[in-house]
Amino acid sequence: MAVSSAWIILVIAGFFEVGWAVGLKYTEGFTRLWPSLATALSMTISLGLLGLAMKQLPLGTAYAVWVGVGAVGTVVLGIVLFKEPAGALRLGSAGLILTGIIGLKLAS
Repeated sequence: MAVSSAWIILVIAGFFEVGWAVGLKYTEGFTRLWPSLATALSMTISLGLLGLAMKQLPLGTAYAVWVGVGAVGTVVLGIVLFKEPAGALRLGSAGLILTGIIGLKLAS
């Protein structure tokens, strides 16, 4: 696998991380079957793709980018789906995480 492919896989893994993080909200403490199964599947795919990406990318970079994509995506979907606050400090902080992700990519 080429390094550029690893980056694509890593970002997709981050999107699945967003899926399981948001899915946790819908499971209601894993008391709802279908949301719980979808969340578990998303977790499995996310971790599997992260593992694949780590074959080519440095551990610290891959993990930080995976968590960062998940964090920013979860903040955005929390605002959109659950009407969570979208204040300037919150959005600015998410922007700083995004800046860190871009910086890690550029440094690799």
